[in-house]
Amino acid sequence: MPGKVLIVDDDPDFLFVSRTVLEAGGYQVLTATNGRQALEGIRRDRPDLVLLDMMLSTTSEGLDVGQEIKADPNLAGIPVVLISSIAAGEYAASIPAGEQAAVDAWLSKPIQPALLLKTVRQLMPR
Repeated sequence: MPGKVLIVDDDPDFLFVSRTVLEAGGYQVLTATNGRQALEGIRRDRPDLVLLDMMLSTTSEGLDVGQEIKADPNLAGIPVVLISSIAAGEYAASIPAGEQAAVDAWLSKPIQPALLLKTVRQLMPR
């Protein structure tokens, strides 16, 4: 069984496309559109992996959620992939590097379906 993925993004088109790609890959997909929903869903449904948009209602909400996940001993083992379309934009300098990011991987939007599946497959706990 491939596993359960929570996608956190406020863009309904991104949620739809990502869900479609992951479900076609055999994954069970849950969604949230903000940090509060994400944390509630993670605690309630315990996904195997979280795809987390960096910019939700604020430019750092995704980072904040990622840090909260990694700081909670009950959640810290869940891989977090931070997703952003700002890597080359005006907010690019605000993206932390290394351990400050509290995430396991980064993906830039738009994400090619094959790369999304490869990244999820590599980080999904076995």
